[in-house]
Amino acid sequence: MLRRRTTLTLRATTVSHLHSLALQLETTNDDHESPELSLAETNRLLFAYSRSNLNLLVLNLFLETYRQGKPVDDLTLSCVVKSCGCLSDWILGRQLHSCCIKCGWGAGVSVGTALIDMYMKCDFVEDARKVFDFMPDRNVVSWTSLITGYTQSGLQDVVMDLFTRMQMESVWPNQFTFASVLSSVAARGVVYEGKQAHAQIIKFGHQSTVFVSNSLMNMYFKCGLVEDALRVFDSMENKDAVSWNSMIAGMVLNGSDFDALKLFCGMKLSDLKPTQLTFVTVIKLCANLKDLILAQQLHCCVVKDGLELDVNISTALLVVYSKCGKMSDAFELFSAMSGARNVVSWTAMIGGYIQNGELHRAAVLFSQMMGGGVRPNDFTFSTILTASPSISPAQIHAQVIKTNYHNVSSVGTALLAAYAKLGSTQEALSVFGDIDVKDIVAWSAMMFGYAQAGDSEGAAKLYSEMNMKEVRPNEFTLSSVIDACASPAASVEQGKQFHGIVIKFRYQGSICVSSALVTMYAKKGSIENAQKVFERQSIRDLVSWNSIVSGYAQHGYGHKALEIFKEMEAHDLEMDGVTFLGVIVACMHAGLVEEGQKYFDSMIRDHRINPTMEHYACLVDLYSRAGKLEDALNFIKGMPFPAGPTIWRTLLGACRVHKNVELGKLAAEQLMSLEPQDSAAYVLLSNIYASTGKWEERAKVRKLMDERNVKKEAGRSWIQIKNKVHSFLASDRSHPLSESIYEKLKEVTMRLKDEGYCADTDLVLHEVEEEYKEAMLSQHSERLAIAFGLISTPQETPLQIVKNLRVCADCHTAIKMISKLERRNIVVRDSNRFHHFKDGSCSCGDYW
Repeated sequence: MLRRRTTLTLRATTVSHLHSLALQLETTNDDHESPELSLAETNRLLFAYSRSNLNLLVLNLFLETYRQGKPVDDLTLSCVVKSCGCLSDWILGRQLHSCCIKCGWGAGVSVGTALIDMYMKCDFVEDARKVFDFMPDRNVVSWTSLITGYTQSGLQDVVMDLFTRMQMESVWPNQFTFASVLSSVAARGVVYEGKQAHAQIIKFGHQSTVFVSNSLMNMYFKCGLVEDALRVFDSMENKDAVSWNSMIAGMVLNGSDFDALKLFCGMKLSDLKPTQLTFVTVIKLCANLKDLILAQQLHCCVVKDGLELDVNISTALLVVYSKCGKMSDAFELFSAMSGARNVVSWTAMIGGYIQNGELHRAAVLFSQMMGGGVRPNDFTFSTILTASPSISPAQIHAQVIKTNYHNVSSVGTALLAAYAKLGSTQEALSVFGDIDVKDIVAWSAMMFGYAQAGDSEGAAKLYSEMNMKEVRPNEFTLSSVIDACASPAASVEQGKQFHGIVIKFRYQGSICVSSALVTMYAKKGSIENAQKVFERQSIRDLVSWNSIVSGYAQHGYGHKALEIFKEMEAHDLEMDGVTFLGVIVACMHAGLVEEGQKYFDSMIRDHRINPTMEHYACLVDLYSRAGKLEDALNFIKGMPFPAGPTIWRTLLGACRVHKNVELGKLAAEQLMSLEPQDSAAYVLLSNIYASTGKWEERAKVRKLMDERNVKKEAGRSWIQIKNKVHSFLASDRSHPLSESIYEKLKEVTMRLKDEGYCADTDLVLHEVEEEYKEAMLSQHSERLAIAFGLISTPQETPLQIVKNLRVCADCHTAIKMISKLERRNIVVRDSNRFHHFKDGSCSCGDYW
């Protein structure tokens, strides 16, 4: 932050400030208490203190000299002003500036250069530039001080202009000028400017200067030109520790970890002793590689060289131990650092516990850190927030606000991501609004929040807002918004629009984007488009393979899913639990009981993957669909943990299909005990009783529902026509085109009967007349949606329906016949799977 320059005058407070500072420093040194020192002797002593970085002694000697009224000159003042800059004492620096002006030395080269240096170090960039502009004569030191100040203040765009102007005024750069210019180029990554500077270095004969060569290497590495950096390094006759450190750090920066290790060995062979920075860099490299043995060897070297108490080395070591899962070793090292811990070491230890799943210990350590008076920084907050939802983001949010970090982009992004994990989209949006400068990471995190909530409309609006602010999306932004388009409420057209944006920004080659597209198309019923995107992928990760396997499984193409799985096996891909979940679902929908059991056993035996509740639920479903209810029950009894609601709900649904009253009653009781407010248990059990003519038992279940105030979920179907979603309930007459819909439904039903359709009235579990049962079946929500689609779209246009419950057997039969009569491809996504109806048949093969 640039501060406004105030008018400088020598006031009475100047003498008071100087005198008080002199009293404060009076006891610092007694060596200069000589009764009389000449101006030359005083200056020699001042410069000796300054060269030794004893800046307090410089001020002490000057203040005594000034207080006693002894003479000073421009050399005296330049030395003292320089010390003010080193101590960041801008108050005394301004007062000395007043003295310089009063004495007529304010525009001199030595004093002016010292003032530029002081103002730059105190972050008064405008004041430094004014001093520079008022100087009648400027030498290379003056120019270099200004250039260095701009570089260190992050104002890189000005540096090259100054460098050019300097030479136009016939002031030739020295090695320090080149070092600053190269640092500026490295910060901006402008390669051609760096190469121009390199040419001038050779022209002026500075290529043999060690620290200039070090700056060159740093510049080339930060611009990604590893070979150029190596050539500079190899051409150096004399290499110091900084040279080797620059090479090692540069290799790590550019991902050449093993080359960095070779350089470290080369440094030791060159008889140069590794420095603290060397050990920190190489130990961090061990963390990247998770090389515990090398880290332990380096730990021994550190102890041998007496550097074990260095806080940066110790912090780097505990990061390695944490990443290698050696939390006991990390904690032992952390405990030994008791007197030297800083916020970085605390944060590293907290992060280690989180990485190793010890979230409770991470929370305790965070509390101890706060209690010990160590102020967390932005990285601390970002780290602890990754422990959500185990650690409530609301608790951390309070601390973030208290320490005024809620406006910082990295902390705000971590906080909104934590809320997004919990599905708290409004809280995440509130945090997003508080972030002062929103980078693409913040936008992407908020987009991910909408994707987690399945809010495609919110994601699309946020993307439009980001586009209006001319923020270019990255691959993670687009993958998140495409994930949001995969939600049931979104249309496939919306997903296609974002697919077009992906192509526009040329992200179709990104694995995470293309995998998101595969998943989106599969979930939106377009398995053909999912396959096309999958085939275009030049590189496929496990997510891509899992997405296409699960997609085919959910669409009822079980054999195709298993073919792709065998292709995965042929590629020797390392599979995970999601892979086998898709494979077992494929077997489940295809009725391949023995194959499903074989893959389940292979997952445990050959791939060492522990099955989750979802895997067990799929296998129970596999047995249940095949009518092997007793096998399903025995399998449940043999599980290593108690069965969850999904498993009992699956078994209960199968009992309804196969009319197994006793087992259905057992499954319903188990489900009711786990989820007493879930209507599925009551509805399915009452349907079992009704289908077997046990009306009294059915009445008791319905009464129990009323007593417990359990509400049955109404069947609802949706269809999208011209970017508008239309919703229907059974026997619904609320739609504006209701009359036309029922007229079309009546016509279709008559044509179905002419083709041999006979309503399966056994599925109507009510004691009513047969005619009324037929009417009830014909007015199910999915049939109303299809009728609306038929009257609202041109002939042969495909229809896609989404239903919140399973399609009943009668509707399934009717839709098969409708697809043939109307020459329509109809896709129905019910609560369990996709059904692709075409030419009178369904992709499920009537096994569902």
